[in-house]
Amino acid sequence: MDDGSTPDWVHLGEGEAIVWESRPHPVAMGSRLLVGVSLVLVGFLVAVWGAADGVGVVTALGVVVATVGAGLAGVQYVHWTTTRYVITTSELYEKRGVVSRDVTQFRLDRIQNTSLRQSALGRLLGYGDLTVYTAGSGDPELTFQRLSRPHEASTVLSEQLDDLGVRSST
Repeated sequence: MDDGSTPDWVHLGEGEAIVWESRPHPVAMGSRLLVGVSLVLVGFLVAVWGAADGVGVVTALGVVVATVGAGLAGVQYVHWTTTRYVITTSELYEKRGVVSRDVTQFRLDRIQNTSLRQSALGRLLGYGDLTVYTAGSGDPELTFQRLSRPHEASTVLSEQLDDLGVRSST
């Protein structure tokens, strides 16, 4: 899967390669995106309606509502596009953030087991959660949340674990 454009936050070791990379499913943008887009549309309509009588308070209110909606939708979109999940031949990575970047990384040989969860809606729309548990911890170490094509990620991870001789249960 590595096409030669390794992200700067992924540090590949000797002989290591990216085997899978994705971001959350678009549904992860959630209701805030829908609210933001709705506010943009309502604000635009109010601004146009208010402008019919000349520029005034109603027009200004419409512009403010549209601007707030665009900001809300924009923040959700940026959060979605900057969240990335990567599986290499020896490590897992999760990256979040734009200004302050948060990267979680750990070796595949630490994985004790994995869990794949999909709701009925998730199965219908093609998203789910892939949770990874590591040795020495009863709590999940990392969850790829609302992941697009979760079965693909789970299969790739299982193959990498098999190649390393690590047991997993999905």
